[in-house]
Amino acid sequence: MNKGLLIIVIILSTLLTGCWDVNDPEQVLYIHGIGVDFKDGQYEVYAQVIDFSNTAKNELTVNKPTQSEVGYATGKTVSEAVFKLYHSMDAKVFWGFVSYIIFSEEALKNERANHIIDTFIRYRETRYQIWVYGTTGSVKDILLTTPNLNKSLVLSELGNPENSYEQESFIKPINFRTLIIGLNEPNHEISIPFVSIKKWETEQEVKNEAVLSGVGVLSPHEFKGFISAEQVRGLQWMSEDTKRGEVTATVGSNKEQHLTVVIDKVKVKVKPIVSKDKVKFDIDIKLNANIGEFQKKVPIDEVRKEVIKEVKKEINDTYKEALENDADIYRLSEYLYRKNVRAWKKFQKNGKVELNKDSMKLSVKINKFKTQRKSFKDTIDK
Repeated sequence: MNKGLLIIVIILSTLLTGCWDVNDPEQVLYIHGIGVDFKDGQYEVYAQVIDFSNTAKNELTVNKPTQSEVGYATGKTVSEAVFKLYHSMDAKVFWGFVSYIIFSEEALKNERANHIIDTFIRYRETRYQIWVYGTTGSVKDILLTTPNLNKSLVLSELGNPENSYEQESFIKPINFRTLIIGLNEPNHEISIPFVSIKKWETEQEVKNEAVLSGVGVLSPHEFKGFISAEQVRGLQWMSEDTKRGEVTATVGSNKEQHLTVVIDKVKVKVKPIVSKDKVKFDIDIKLNANIGEFQKKVPIDEVRKEVIKEVKKEINDTYKEALENDADIYRLSEYLYRKNVRAWKKFQKNGKVELNKDSMKLSVKINKFKTQRKSFKDTIDK
């Protein structure tokens, strides 16, 4: 090779060894959570900036590190509020680590949710895997909660909901992708997990933790209302995604005993029954039950009967509560759409079939009943 050409190649290669447009990690602010409220005609945007320096550390520290800070700004649009947030940030912001977003009830009303979601998913750094929550309380207070034992915020209930869902499948977490699909397809409604504040105590202080408080039902055009945790228990028995849950039934001759049973392996079949002028839904649920405790000897057939009765009650209670908000909480309209689109076109209005208290025929069966021991009797004979 010509000596002069070789020198030129060496000089040019030195110019290609660096990444000129890359920022050092310590010069970037990473947003982990977003909160959006709407007050007095203005969008209020809260940004939770997270410190990753302690994320991978296992050892305890004498002084608790500050894991996050929450910034706040308002604007006539979400984008205006975000740009105002930049005014108080002393480094470039990276949005690719956003794990969750929290809406206030006002932010979900009057189609504002569509505007907010559209704003975030259009930005190139954000993802469709962002978890979605609502709250009836303060958005800021939720963002200021910290995980148990001061674990990394990356492992919190809000940022990593699938972890605890494996153990207790009370309310299924949803992300942007699930939310958009649910709103785009019949019945054009979806249930969003709602969270609130719960007090936990340490030796030195009382701290706030996030806790699931129910669901809010959202449609493309309106927020249909909040259903509390006690009233939404039936939702878990209508989903095959349920990993594990509990039912507490009353047993005994005078119904004076309480028995908690662990439920798993839920199977749900919904069959639309179409007649000339209406449609009903036959719902067949099969599940397994595991007895983890009992106080006195109770016939296994009685336990089975009471557990089935309680599961049916929870399903019907949730259904009736949703009907009061004109909500198809179990997405029964979608079952008709998938299995008989011609009938769906006949009965649907804005993608949803009209429902009433008699639209469901419910059957619940326990496939396997385990006592967790070889015998269903007292551990110690009296």
